[in-house]
Amino acid sequence: MKNKRKNFLSLTLLMFIISLTASAQKDYKLWLQYDKITDHNLRTKYLSEIQGIVSFGNSETTAISSKELQTALTDMVGTTISVKSKLDQSSIIIGSQTSLNSEILKAAQIDFNQINDEGFILKSISIKNRKHILISGKKDVGVLYGVYSFLRLIQTNKSIENLNTIDSPKTNIRILNHWDNLDRTVERGYAGFSLWNWQKLPDFIDQRYIDYARANASIGINGTVLTNVNANALILTPQYLEKVEALANVFRPYGIKVYLTARFSAPIEIGGLKTADPKDADVINWWKEKTAAIYKRIPDFGGFLVKANSEGQPGPQNYNRDHVDGANMLADAVAPFGGVIMWRAFVYSEHDANDRAKQAYAEFQPYDGKFKENVIVQVKNGAIDFQPREPFHPLFGAMPKTPLMMEFQITQEYLGFSTHLVFLPKLFQEVLESDTFQRGKGSTVAKVIDGSLYKNKITGIAGVANIGNDINWTGHPFAQANWYGFGRLAWNPYLDAETIADEWLKCTFSTDENFIRPIKQMMIDSREAVVNYMTPLGLHHIMDTGHHYGPGPWVSNLSRPEWNPVYYHKADKNGIGFDRSKTGTNAVAQYAPEAAHIFDNLETCPEKDLLWFHHVSWDYKLKNGHNLWDGMALKYQEGVNQVKAMQETWNKTEKYVDSERFKEVKMLLNIQYQEAKWWRDACLLYFQQFSGKELPSGVEKPTQTLEYFQSLKFPFAPGN
Repeated sequence: MKNKRKNFLSLTLLMFIISLTASAQKDYKLWLQYDKITDHNLRTKYLSEIQGIVSFGNSETTAISSKELQTALTDMVGTTISVKSKLDQSSIIIGSQTSLNSEILKAAQIDFNQINDEGFILKSISIKNRKHILISGKKDVGVLYGVYSFLRLIQTNKSIENLNTIDSPKTNIRILNHWDNLDRTVERGYAGFSLWNWQKLPDFIDQRYIDYARANASIGINGTVLTNVNANALILTPQYLEKVEALANVFRPYGIKVYLTARFSAPIEIGGLKTADPKDADVINWWKEKTAAIYKRIPDFGGFLVKANSEGQPGPQNYNRDHVDGANMLADAVAPFGGVIMWRAFVYSEHDANDRAKQAYAEFQPYDGKFKENVIVQVKNGAIDFQPREPFHPLFGAMPKTPLMMEFQITQEYLGFSTHLVFLPKLFQEVLESDTFQRGKGSTVAKVIDGSLYKNKITGIAGVANIGNDINWTGHPFAQANWYGFGRLAWNPYLDAETIADEWLKCTFSTDENFIRPIKQMMIDSREAVVNYMTPLGLHHIMDTGHHYGPGPWVSNLSRPEWNPVYYHKADKNGIGFDRSKTGTNAVAQYAPEAAHIFDNLETCPEKDLLWFHHVSWDYKLKNGHNLWDGMALKYQEGVNQVKAMQETWNKTEKYVDSERFKEVKMLLNIQYQEAKWWRDACLLYFQQFSGKELPSGVEKPTQTLEYFQSLKFPFAPGN
């Protein structure tokens, strides 16, 4: 009896492990699921168009393209698709412009004039009365991007008849910023430890590095900054550079360049110099020699990302120099090798507490046109710090002679970590569509970023990565959509978030419209829900201190004024909000006159930004007729209600989703609902002290006291 019971338990455990592994593999595959097409007619139709693969070229990238295509198609159509040497059947032809034969080139020659070096062509062609599909580009990496685009068509059940797609990325540098430390912790990372196992590198190449490269290539990301912006100079030592070289070798065939963060004080810390003054001859020479040594190992090294004179990090101002001095010194070091310097504009000083939102503009705009041509200034989407909602950063459009690249945060530092479902492409799209008015109406942030407004030579968009070594990469299954969406918008900043959500869901979960319709709407609504239950009507930076987890509007005891949430909401008996109008800090003056006029006027300022730009009376009447207090309280309640609706929507999807991912999302949504109520209750109890008003009808009463919420501590919150 004991043996039978023991065998039963062993079998149960084995089945559990098998089940867990199968689910884990689905989670691990991200949007590259390549599930078998269940519609027999559709599968038959695809098979009639795809009877083989003919590959031209012999590069490693071409081999990757061919293998990806063969594996994916075989899985999706349920029949082995062979790689062939002859065009004797309707085939997919892949190869770059320089590798194709003249007969194939003749069918598509004109299209190559319409793409750049990373662009691709998907085209139905006819050769000797046989129909074929051509996937090509000027370079092998363009072919790889074309392969992933073609596979996405099949994953989403789109037609592949009469193809004629000509596409190129609209930005040059499409890059992930990893805030990974050398000890494998990840600053503001909520998905486990760093991917980079420095201890085992360079000799041990984890399969995860290859799968990371595949995932990025599939959405057009072409760069990765391996290390934290709060940089450690050790990464520039030979001991670590050989490890960086190993990663660069893995990523290169996928079109991905490696970049590093440069600690400005490195000449002192690892170079033995007594100064890091960018005007010092020995410092200049040290950086040139260090850079040359990196390029000797990694010929396609992308360059450096630099955080300087911000949050205590060293920089040129330590030596009475300016950002131009520091950036241009490093730019000269990488210029002979074709490298770039990405110089972050995220700066704020304890010596100017007038308005933190004004400081980046004040420090950088006067230097427009003074940076070297291989310097690109990296600007956060808003002037404070990756809040659930911020107006676009005033620097966008204000530096016509300087390339600016966008910095978005994919990891959810201020948005509930990887516990909360927040579809960030809605946030990204809102920023990119914002009108700067710098060259009249229609001068959107996207046009600044892609270089079309000012004809910049280099363009870029960066995303602070949400990736860790969790099985599902991002901590929350739906957080994968933010990585995916970032890549798609980096390629084309004009894409619609709804299109991105549709693609991701079909590639990741199911193509059944009964699943897609409600879940897509849930994703689209999720960002606004978070704004509502955290920071409605323009409130910002009221998260608890340090870890930024949960509400902390009461925090007021930190040593620098702009570290305290009370600095940002300024609630008192007269009202709430930060006055950035002409009669306040006049931050509105940093925008173009048309935008400044809209933001400055209480009547024309969008209500979503109201408390960002104005200190408003509790009795101020909102457009819906409610006074500010009632309207704000109802927004908090609306956010809670929206999360409850998300739960109800998800609970109806069980038959469309594997059980493990269904349960995982269900549990996470339950946490999100509890925490949405926490945000609502804590914030309204705190602000009620100042408004002196009762909660309006329709808002649930808190079940805990303000003192209870203020007593909560989270000393080991992740990512801090």
